[in-house]
Amino acid sequence: MIIKDYEFLDIVEDILENKQFKRLKEMGHHGCNRFDHSLKVSYYSYKVSKFLGLDYYETARAALIHDFFFTKNDRNAKEFILSNFTHPKEAVNNSMKYFSISEKEKNIILSHMFPLVLYLPKYSESWIVNMVDKLVATQEWSYTFSYKLRNATTLIGLFIINIFK
Repeated sequence: MIIKDYEFLDIVEDILENKQFKRLKEMGHHGCNRFDHSLKVSYYSYKVSKFLGLDYYETARAALIHDFFFTKNDRNAKEFILSNFTHPKEAVNNSMKYFSISEKEKNIILSHMFPLVLYLPKYSESWIVNMVDKLVATQEWSYTFSYKLRNATTLIGLFIINIFK
């Protein structure tokens, strides 16, 4: 994904250049890799937050590191299912290890899997990342299915993105 929004890139540059974060390029995720998935969630969450006059800075950063955890690409079904419940905490721990994150950013990361994981989103920005993550994942996931489903989710995504241009 190529982004030419220099304000956004300035906000997240240190994360994108982090050696450990770059490892996410090797992690499969929804039919792509976790790095690209996180970048899409971050950029679209940033755009929505900025449009709504919210804290787009912390939103962009937290959304980028919302899936900052490491797994084997060949994990079994049980490991895959369990990671849905455990990865928000792992992402917070990794984020705290490599970056300085605020309480709001912690909540954004911990609550991005709500309602599957019962960390309640406390901030508007948390709700935005939660919803954008689900939309992006659905669009990515649909690529493994039919042409019609892929086109439908792409159109929905484009519609939502264009609202906030």
